[in-house]
Amino acid sequence: MKTTQIGQPSNRVDGRAKVTGEAKYAAEFTAPGLLYGFVVSSAIARGKIKSIDTSKALALEGVHEVFSHENRPAYVWFDENYQDKDSPPGAPFRPLYSNEIQFSMQPIALVVADTFELARYAAMLVEVAYEESPFDTDFDANLDKAYVPSEYKSTPPSDPWGNPDEALASADLKLEEEYAHPSEHHNPMEMHASTAVWGDDGKLTIYDKIQGVQNSQQYISTAFGVPKEDVQVISPFVGGAFGSGLRPQYQLFLAVLAARELKRSVRVVLTRQQMFSFGHRPKTLQRFSVGASADGKLEAIHQHAFAETSKFEDYSEDVVIWPGVLYKCDNVKLSHKLVALDVYTPLDMRAPGGTTGIYALECAMDEMAYKAGVDPLEFRIKNYSEKDQNGDKPFSSKELRECYRQGAEKFGWAKRSLEPRSMKEERNLIGWGFAQGAWEATQKPAAAKAVLTTDGKLTVSSATADIGTGTYTVMTQIAAETVGLPLENVTFQLGDSSLPMSPLEGGSWTVSSVGSAVKAVCDKVRGKLFELAKQVANSPLAGAQLEDVSFADGQISLNADPTKSVSIADALKQNPGNSMEQEVKNEPSEEQQKYSPYAHSATFVEVKVDEDLGTVKVTRVVSAIAGGRIINPKTARSQILGGVVWGIGAAMEEETVMDNNLGRFMNHDLDKYHVPVNADVHEIEVIFVEEKDDIVNPLGAKGLGEIGIVSVAPAIANAVFHATGKRVRELPITLDKLL
Repeated sequence: MKTTQIGQPSNRVDGRAKVTGEAKYAAEFTAPGLLYGFVVSSAIARGKIKSIDTSKALALEGVHEVFSHENRPAYVWFDENYQDKDSPPGAPFRPLYSNEIQFSMQPIALVVADTFELARYAAMLVEVAYEESPFDTDFDANLDKAYVPSEYKSTPPSDPWGNPDEALASADLKLEEEYAHPSEHHNPMEMHASTAVWGDDGKLTIYDKIQGVQNSQQYISTAFGVPKEDVQVISPFVGGAFGSGLRPQYQLFLAVLAARELKRSVRVVLTRQQMFSFGHRPKTLQRFSVGASADGKLEAIHQHAFAETSKFEDYSEDVVIWPGVLYKCDNVKLSHKLVALDVYTPLDMRAPGGTTGIYALECAMDEMAYKAGVDPLEFRIKNYSEKDQNGDKPFSSKELRECYRQGAEKFGWAKRSLEPRSMKEERNLIGWGFAQGAWEATQKPAAAKAVLTTDGKLTVSSATADIGTGTYTVMTQIAAETVGLPLENVTFQLGDSSLPMSPLEGGSWTVSSVGSAVKAVCDKVRGKLFELAKQVANSPLAGAQLEDVSFADGQISLNADPTKSVSIADALKQNPGNSMEQEVKNEPSEEQQKYSPYAHSATFVEVKVDEDLGTVKVTRVVSAIAGGRIINPKTARSQILGGVVWGIGAAMEEETVMDNNLGRFMNHDLDKYHVPVNADVHEIEVIFVEEKDDIVNPLGAKGLGEIGIVSVAPAIANAVFHATGKRVRELPITLDKLL
C-alpha cells in the first residue's frame, strides 16, 4: 500500500461529509430549548437613538426579550477588553453599548423568540426614534482630510530610498496617473452565525462562524469578564470566509449576551443584507508617478495610497510594499494615508493590500512599458528584482522568471502584437494582458498534538480552521507521510478552542504554520517509535540511527535493506500503556528572519471585447505559480482557480456602492452586488512551477490562498487596454467606462 502522501492529489478527507450534509456549520448545531435571535439594524448612518419602543414585540407570545442599550447588562470598560487578535489600532465597536449610532445598519437591538420567523417578525415591530447627525461617507470629498495614523495595522511604508524626486524629474519617460479600487464585500455562502449553548454549570459552548476559534474564545472571555475555561468555541466547518471571519462579528457578542441573561441557548444568524453591515475591502485611491529611461529601465517610483477606515479604528493594509518586492528601482518614495468615514471598520479580504496595491502597480507598469515601446513581459524581465528592497533582504527562493517562461509558452504570448486594437476576431477586439504578483509566505507560531493508539490509528489536532481550503486534507497528508501510515489511519481535528494553540486561519500561512507544527509533533512520534522499535526482541534496527530508516506502510524499515523492518504496531507494544501522546509548539527559525519569503505569480489573460457593445469576456487565463512545495496539487489548484475567479469579479463586477445622501451601501444583497457566475468564467490553466525552498519553513511550502488573486485584475485591465486602446483606471471595468 502506497503511503507516500505529500505531493499526491488526494481527495478531500472531509468531502463526503460536505456533499452528504453530515458536515455541520455554526447555525446547524442545536440544543434543547434553543431560542432564536434576530438583529434590528439602524436606519441612519450617524446620530443617537432618542427612544426605542419594544412593547409591541414583547406582547407577542413566544418573544422572550428585546435587548437594547436600555436593558443590556453592565459592560466592562476598557478598549482592550473588546479587542481581538485581528483588531486594528483604536476603539473596537461594542454592540448595544450606548444610544450612539456610528454607522448605517449598526445593530441596535436583538429580539429573542421561540422561532426564527417569530423573532424576525417581532423585530419589524420595534419602533425607533432617532436624532440624526451630519455624517461623512464620501471618500473622494474627504481626501484632503487624509492622515497618517499614529500606528499602522499593516507594515508602515518604508522610508524613501535613493533620490526619488530628483530621479523622477530627470527621467526620459514619465507617468503620472491615479488608480481607484471600490469597496467590496466578502459574501461567503455561509452567513455569519453563532449558536451559544448554555450549560447548567453556567459554562458556554459556542458554535461560531470564525477563522480562529481561540480568537472568539479570547474575545468572549475579555468582553464578558469570564474565565477562558468557561468558554469553548467550536467551528468544525466554515462555509467560506475570505477574511470576514478573522474578527469575531457582532452576532457572536449578541448571542452570548442573550444566552447569559436568559440562561438559555440562543442562536443568532445574520441576514444576507446584514452581511454588508460590517467589515469590507476598503475603497482606495493610489497615485503613481513613475520615471524610466528611454529603453524602459525604471528610475523612480512614487506610490501614494489613500484608503478608507472607520472613525473608531485605524485600519490599514500592505498597499505600498509591492514596488520594493516586485521591481528593481533605486529611487522609491511611498506613503499610505487613511480617510476616516462614518462606516464600519474595513476588514481583511482575500489578499488584503496585495489585491489593491498590485492592481495599481501592475497597471502603471503596463502603461510605462507602452511609453517605452517595450513588450510588457520584457519590461518586467528588464526590471526584475533579485531582493526585497523594503527590508533589503534576499528572497528565500524566487522562481518568478520560470513562471514567466512556462506561462508565456502555455499562453502563446510570443504571438502577441504590441499595438492596441491590432488583434481582432469578427466583431470582437482581442486583448492579451499580463501582470505579475507576490504574496508573503509567512510562518506563525503554532502547536499540535498527536495521539497514536495500539490499533495503528493516529489522531493529530490543532485549533486551526478549514474555510474550504483543504486544511483537513493536507494536515492529514503531512501526518500520514511523516509517521508512515495510510491516509485512512490518520485523523486531523481542528476548529475547537480546547485544542493546541493555532494562529488565525488567514494570510496564506496555515500550511506553513500549522503544517510545520503537525510535522514537528509527528517527527517526535517518529523518533519515539524508532527508539521503541530498537527494543523489540531481535530487532533488525538495534544498531541503526534514525536517518538509516524509513517509515512507510506501517513499517519502520532499514534504507539499506527494506526487508529488515519492525511494524509500528510491534514498536508501540514496547511503550508503557502502549498508546503514545506527544505535543509540540513550533516557532519560525531565526534563520528565516534573514530572508524575505514570498510566493510569486505570472498571470496571462485573453479578453474579447465586443466593438459595438463594449461587453468584455475573459476567455482565457493562464496562471503560473511559484509556491514552494505543493502538498496536494488538487486542493492547491482549487485555491488558484478560486483566486482567478475572484480576480475576474474584482476586475469586471464587484463594487459595493455607497449612497452618500443616506450613508448606506445600497446594493447590499446578491441581487445587486455582482459576483462571477458560470457564464463569466471560461478556460483557466494553472501551472505550478517547481520551487525548492529550504528556508521558508520545514515543509518548504508557501501558502496559495492569496497568490492566485493578486495579479488577475491588473492582467485583465491590461488586456482590455490591448484590445481597445482605452485605459480604465477605476475598477470595476464596466460598459460605461469603455463605450
